[in-house]
Amino acid sequence: MSAHRETNRRSFLRCSTGLAAGLWLVGSRVRASGPSPADKLNIGLVGVGGRGADNLKSVSGQNIVALCDVDEGNLGRAATQFPAAKTYHDFRKLLEQKNIDAIVVSTPDHVHAAVALPALQLRKHVYCEKPLTHNITEARGLAQYAVAYRMATQMGNGGHSSENTRRVVELVRAGAIGTVKEVHAWTDRPIWPQGIAKRPEAQPVPKGLHWDLWLGPAPERAYNAAYHPFKWRGWWDFGTGALGDMGCHIIDAAYWALDLRNPSRIEAKSAPVNTETAPEWSIIRYTFPATRDRGPVTLVWYDGGKLPPAELFDGHAPKPGSNGSIFVGTKGRLLSERARLLPEKDFEGYKRPEPTIPRSPGHHEEWIDACKTGKPTGTSFDYAGPLTELVLLGNVALRKGFPIEWDGLTGMVTNAGRLEDLFIHRPGRKGWAVMPGFPTS
Repeated sequence: MSAHRETNRRSFLRCSTGLAAGLWLVGSRVRASGPSPADKLNIGLVGVGGRGADNLKSVSGQNIVALCDVDEGNLGRAATQFPAAKTYHDFRKLLEQKNIDAIVVSTPDHVHAAVALPALQLRKHVYCEKPLTHNITEARGLAQYAVAYRMATQMGNGGHSSENTRRVVELVRAGAIGTVKEVHAWTDRPIWPQGIAKRPEAQPVPKGLHWDLWLGPAPERAYNAAYHPFKWRGWWDFGTGALGDMGCHIIDAAYWALDLRNPSRIEAKSAPVNTETAPEWSIIRYTFPATRDRGPVTLVWYDGGKLPPAELFDGHAPKPGSNGSIFVGTKGRLLSERARLLPEKDFEGYKRPEPTIPRSPGHHEEWIDACKTGKPTGTSFDYAGPLTELVLLGNVALRKGFPIEWDGLTGMVTNAGRLEDLFIHRPGRKGWAVMPGFPTS
């Protein structure tokens, strides 16, 4: 990394972190624009296969005016459902369409910020899949710009809007299990290949796939079916592994209930790590110092078939292939599945607290309402940015190979040298700059 680029990165991180306190105070203020609540939004979608197809279905009650996908098959199927929508292969062309109120981003991780930031700059409301971004600089940048432009934003971790997540958060905040000391979170991912150390050989690009556009800001490489469709999640250049895929879902309740921002130390152990793909399994331990509102907390993440100690579960141990979390407190434990209090005999007759968190009409519905009325959303980018940062710090520790010490104020690892390309910052490929102030490679 050049001295100029490193200086720009450090300056941006300091700037975005200096705004951090303000994010939590002003992030809920949203500028309503476009139609009235009774009218429909004009929505453009970037990525309409896989999660994009699900998102398209969820917003289909609005006016779908633009569709974009680099895969002509995906685009053709979506266009059949919405024949009046204009179609594009290059999202930059879609963003030039004048009548769009809001954008839904369902691309691979490495393209999220490249779409979401210019959409915000054009004063479009943005819904973006999780994790919010591919690296920490992008996560901080999107949080900053979302607040600055006051547009309605939402990250696609839909469980945040569920009744169960709210009950878990309310129980923790009510002190049902006393002071929380530990949280353990696990996933059934990866369900795609990982632990691949050698880049596969070039294959012919399938007909109808615009490969250069699929790469977007990622470093150039030849096509192989190992990347597209779907299996890109395990490759560092495009995805963020099992942790990136599911962390923003599974860790969310703990992050919300305990305000788990800015861990001081992250330690990872795993199967062999290489420069191409995430490992076959990992266990990542985050240490959070005490704050004004809580004591110190340890969060432990498990993937690739690894699970927390069975004795934590009082006979309700998770089975392989499941996803969940358990809170360990001084008075008991809370299993996120059905907000179950353990040991059950200790909580016989326990009166659960009355609801204190407003209920959501639905994850997409919440965002659509925010676009029209200016109401806040649950996972607006000022919330989702720090959550994504927390998740991606686990990948930084994985790739560095030893425990890292993190200074959230400066956005720096304090016990290591430069960490280029380790989910802190990566310059975009030439012609694909993502964050202002950073030159392309």
